[in-house]
Amino acid sequence: MLKMRVLRLILVVLAILVMPVSAGLPDRLTQTAPQTAAAHAVMLTDLARAGERLVAVGDFGVVLYSDDHGQVWQQAQVPVTTLLTSIHFTSDNQGWITGHDGVLLSSDDAGMTWVVRLDGDRINQLRIESLEAALGALTDELLEDDPYLEEDLAFALEDAELAQEEGPVNPLLSVWFRNPDEGYLLGAYGLALRTRNAGESWEFISEELPNPDQLHLNAITQHDGSLIIAGEAGLLMRSDDQGDSWYELPSPYSGSFFDLLAHDRSLYALGLRGHLFESLDGGFEWQAVPVDTTVSFMGGYSDGRLLAITGLGGTLLTASQESSLQPLDLGVRRHFNAVIATPEGWVLAGEQGIFRVNFQGVAQ
Repeated sequence: MLKMRVLRLILVVLAILVMPVSAGLPDRLTQTAPQTAAAHAVMLTDLARAGERLVAVGDFGVVLYSDDHGQVWQQAQVPVTTLLTSIHFTSDNQGWITGHDGVLLSSDDAGMTWVVRLDGDRINQLRIESLEAALGALTDELLEDDPYLEEDLAFALEDAELAQEEGPVNPLLSVWFRNPDEGYLLGAYGLALRTRNAGESWEFISEELPNPDQLHLNAITQHDGSLIIAGEAGLLMRSDDQGDSWYELPSPYSGSFFDLLAHDRSLYALGLRGHLFESLDGGFEWQAVPVDTTVSFMGGYSDGRLLAITGLGGTLLTASQESSLQPLDLGVRRHFNAVIATPEGWVLAGEQGIFRVNFQGVAQ
């Protein structure tokens, strides 16, 4: 009997090993997220506000929304089952969601229903078109300034064509709009796109960023009119002309940054293992924020008055205009990825779904 079980296990493993790499990917991009009570317990990755409504996103294509400050949640209609990573609303009704396999969703009814606007196949094609256009626009002057530019672009084009053959595998990790028309998508391996027409079309801008190692890009925000991007390996970059050009910023450490948070005059960079930094000059100089924890910080919230930073191990740091960042003891060890304030307290999203506490940290 034991030998038979071992044989069956070996056969299952062999079946997985010989399965095509792309097997299963079309299902995630075409299979509608099932309506199920289990959706309320999946890992949630981000939270946003659509007017008075709260909307959360997570694994298996789950999108939840609440109209009573997070007490009761309903599941939205979503056309994919891939892991969703980020959500942003440009108005009370218009919202955007990014996810794995390069998926971009949009909603015009405050998050109740969603449609696919972009996927990894289209992103691969946009990258190829962008690199072909760059090669076609090369001039002697450009090659004099950078003799290796043509070779670098040709290699990048070969990589893009190979990625197109492999399918939509690279995830989008963040979506953010500066205004209803101008938005940005960031992702793994230096993936970056921009729209200037409210998502009607997207341009590939990865090659314009100072990111030659194609590090993952995790977060973007605006501070005093300038745009700031953060990523892995301490990557920080800034644009002072609304995204037309970018330059690298000095970094206070070499680990990953998972989020950026603009709060009043301060800019916060959230990192690994208790690494939290504050800049008062838009990212040129950073000071470590003393915190009594070694967990990773994953997300934050600011409305100009209240500030909150959350992370792994049940971590929640909060501050107001009258106080500095202080930890709240939530009495749980769950991992949290996002937090938002309501009139009744904090709503956190992460492991096992939604968790609510009042402003003193008492569970609701």
